Amino acid sequence: MAKTFLSAAGKVLSQTCDRAEVPTEYTWNLNDLYPSLQDWKSSKEKIVAQWPQVLQYKGKLSASAADLFECLELRSELSRELVRLYIYAHMKSDQDTRDANMLALKQEMEQIAVDFSTQMSFIEPEIVAMAQEQIDRFVSQEKRLQVFKFYLNDIQRRKAHKLSQKEEKIIAEAGLMADAPYSIYSIFANADLPYPTVKLTDGTEVLVDQAGYHRYRASANRDDREIIFKAFFKALNNFHRTIGTQLYANLKKDLFYAKARGYETCLHSALDENNIPPAVYHSLVRNINDNLPTFHRYLKLRRRMLGVDQLKYIDLYAPVVKGVELHYTYDEAKQIILEALQPLGKDYLQVVEHCFKNRWIDVYPTKGKKSGAYANGSGYDIHPYILLNYIEQYHDVATLAHELGHAMHSYYSNKTQPYPLSDYPIFVAEVASTMNEALLIDYMLKKIDDEDVRLSLLMSYLDGIKGTLFRQTQFAEFELRIHEAVERGEPLTGDHFTEMYGDIFKKYYGHEQGVCLVDDIYAVEWAFIPHFYYNYYVYQYATSHTASTALSEMIIAGEKGAVAKFRLFLSAGGSAYPIDLLKTAGVDMTLPEPFHNAMAAMNRTMDEIEKILDKNG
Repeated sequence: MAKTFLSAAGKVLSQTCDRAEVPTEYTWNLNDLYPSLQDWKSSKEKIVAQWPQVLQYKGKLSASAADLFECLELRSELSRELVRLYIYAHMKSDQDTRDANMLALKQEMEQIAVDFSTQMSFIEPEIVAMAQEQIDRFVSQEKRLQVFKFYLNDIQRRKAHKLSQKEEKIIAEAGLMADAPYSIYSIFANADLPYPTVKLTDGTEVLVDQAGYHRYRASANRDDREIIFKAFFKALNNFHRTIGTQLYANLKKDLFYAKARGYETCLHSALDENNIPPAVYHSLVRNINDNLPTFHRYLKLRRRMLGVDQLKYIDLYAPVVKGVELHYTYDEAKQIILEALQPLGKDYLQVVEHCFKNRWIDVYPTKGKKSGAYANGSGYDIHPYILLNYIEQYHDVATLAHELGHAMHSYYSNKTQPYPLSDYPIFVAEVASTMNEALLIDYMLKKIDDEDVRLSLLMSYLDGIKGTLFRQTQFAEFELRIHEAVERGEPLTGDHFTEMYGDIFKKYYGHEQGVCLVDDIYAVEWAFIPHFYYNYYVYQYATSHTASTALSEMIIAGEKGAVAKFRLFLSAGGSAYPIDLLKTAGVDMTLPEPFHNAMAAMNRTMDEIEKILDKNG
């Protein structure tokens, strides 16, 4: 496989190669965080030396409003720098997960973060011990406490689940062990798992690592897809016992924290942080199951367009229109996105352009690089960063738009809110990202008249709904089931996970009804999903999709005030609970309407596809 990045025409190609071969402009510039590793080390030593200053307030937080503010402000300043230190180490390690030195930096920061939490563990118990009336009086007396008012009131809301100072210290110190399952999984899956090399039908040999799987599962050649899928999942299955043990350990960690804080279930524990009613989670799973016929309609449409007698799971990423394989260089993707996001305003686009020009993004897959994509906007005093593994498919253009949505959400929140209120809740984290995807597909469809290309793009839009709404809810249902099993005291092995995942998997894809056949080997897919280590994260992709569908339709329709409301939402950070943030933007996630609107949009898209197909015979 060639390792070239620049063709004769100057177009950027995408292959997994050594990082040193990637032109600098396609790598992120971590020097914006710290000019050198020595600067990072100096800052780390300086910040750790300041910790004892916080301890002077121990036992005094209820003494005066001034003491309470000064303690919270000092902790906030220390936290801001610690986060910056951590993301530098984290992203340095993600550049090459094989690099032991960078992994050591990351592990060191994980240890320091635990130590910091332990040192600060006296704060919340002292606030819990205060009456709400006293907190209200302090906020009234000390105007500088306004920035911490939401935090103080939220602690009171969760008062029943807060512990004594001694117990909170133990909980903080338990963080030393908490990240172990995911840390082991991440290194193993990205650096040490022996992925196979296979020969495709044309004789080409390809490495089926995670980047290779993502690339070649979309091959137009069905035999090649079969080769890729079987090789990739066989490699995972070879280690399903090990990966299963890691996931089981992570579930027990979640259970420990839920029990320690007196929550009824792990779900209640996870959702209570952002004041999300568990009914929202259960409603999502129930609504998706009730609408599986709509999902099966999409699968049958894919079968029709592929021209196969029986749809198989290996067909879910294949191009559906023969002769139309949409490929875009990274530079082409940037221009498309700039045009697609115009409805969000000139200053929004200026920040996106600045992002492109100033190396906020690490673009291409390289050996040992963390797989997938993410945006990290935790560096309050600098700019967000984006990690990609760009391989020139339309999906990668959509992924770039998606991660830019995250980055812009962080940019506006950090720019508008003081640090204590800048971190927006996870529940709304996917709204800005899926908004950008909706604007992208709307732009592409308005620009392109060719019916084959339109069909390809319309199916790409449906593929996005499949991946964001149905697939993530499938994950959420699995996550709920495995947590419930652990709560019942049931042991779980890799074989148990495969059986449980396989049951849900086949239900969603209509395996028993012959809608889409799922080979048994693919039921080990759970071992490929890092989000199962994130403690009830995935359902928020689905809820965010329903919210952003409603918001994007308002913006695309030119509804008066829709953009302004959305921009206020982007700038609100964590200044309110997520349900309230979305209500301000114009969506009520406690009602069924957003979900019904998303289903209606999906069915409208399928109607258009069927109209084109029927017209052309």
